Amino acid sequence: MDPTNDVRSIFFKALERVDPYSMIRHAVKIDGDILTIDSAQGMLREDLKPYRKIVVLGMGKASSKMARAVEEIFKERITAGAVITKYGQAEDLELVRVLEAGHPIPDEGSIRSAQTLFTLATEADENTLIITLVSGGGSALFSLPREGISLADLEKTTWALLECGATIREINSIRKHISRIKGGQFARIAYPARMISLILSDVVGDRLDTIASGITAPDDTTYAQAMRTIERYAIRDWLPRSVISLIESGRDGSVPETPKRGDPVFEKVTNVILGNNALACRAARDYAESLGYHAYFITSSLTGEAREVAKLFSALAKDMLHNDSDFSRPALIVAGGETTVTVRGKGLGGRNQEMALSFLIDFLENASMDRVCFLSAGTDGNDGPTDAAGVIVDPFVYRAAVESGLDAGEYLTENNSYGFFEKTGGLFRTGPTNTNVCDIQLLAVI
Repeated sequence: MDPTNDVRSIFFKALERVDPYSMIRHAVKIDGDILTIDSAQGMLREDLKPYRKIVVLGMGKASSKMARAVEEIFKERITAGAVITKYGQAEDLELVRVLEAGHPIPDEGSIRSAQTLFTLATEADENTLIITLVSGGGSALFSLPREGISLADLEKTTWALLECGATIREINSIRKHISRIKGGQFARIAYPARMISLILSDVVGDRLDTIASGITAPDDTTYAQAMRTIERYAIRDWLPRSVISLIESGRDGSVPETPKRGDPVFEKVTNVILGNNALACRAARDYAESLGYHAYFITSSLTGEAREVAKLFSALAKDMLHNDSDFSRPALIVAGGETTVTVRGKGLGGRNQEMALSFLIDFLENASMDRVCFLSAGTDGNDGPTDAAGVIVDPFVYRAAVESGLDAGEYLTENNSYGFFEKTGGLFRTGPTNTNVCDIQLLAVI
């Protein structure tokens, strides 16, 4: 066995399972005038005859690839369409416009592109079917702030939220309440059109109100919760005055809330999850078994500080090495989810690189890694503001770290995991994958 190459191939096999194009081509069919969508939630059937217009709208890193599949299925039935993806990830499409914008920080492209989709949605009527393609990254790419909040305010707010250690749900409680389109408000804009949303989940638990900030789902958060998030993470001084003022006004009842459960706009909306992290993790497990590993899928719901979650994997590895575990070797442990990083240093990295560095430090202090390999990577191909998807820690990286004389703990303190692995090897670069279902961790012990 070659654990380093094995975890690479297992990771890519997982990505194949959640390829947006393949999933839509498999799940979505048109027979005559009947549209069918087959998902884990059941079979959806929709008669297309009543609709004079079919509009395709999308937002997220996978939206361009999703739109290509939808074009091939609906063909000339499509009246108009536009999707927003990250720079450099556009597909060549014939019927649907592909717009590009900034991620993870929204930019002018995000606002300009969002305005295009906003206009198309407002032109829809009760004889319009809107196919909405939603995937991870939509929160940044599809940004249209409330009146009084500038792009600079939005950028500053996004940086503060990404670096404070808040969960994605907490981050989105603020994003939704300073937006004109998030938190179910896009469904309100499109009403009374019929809307079917095809969703690729990048959120632990597949919460519809959190994926891409819940664009077409009821919002369970409130202005009061948004303010509690600000107070919990002590970021009031990091945020623009315009943002604080709006959230305080909403909390006090001076600004209307986002649409909640029971709002009639959602009677015309069906949200369908086509792919998620668990699907990718199961594909990884199955492929690992075909390579001869005893493969175990333990969870798709990892959360918490990346450097702390790493200790779970190092503990599992050590137990297996000492034969103090019920996992049989050669073992391949599969997990997924989305951890967080509280940024206190001035280094460069992402949650997967930080997890890998913490994992390595635990072995540097306690054991060798001759029979261990650990991969942690983002399924979208980007880990934080870097060109790496994550890191593979194996015996070669371990020895390079020992021989380098670098203080790994200092690099961790400075949140400089990218800098450490750039010197010792291990950076795992995939390039953009055009999918996004959170992160995957693979632990091989032989």
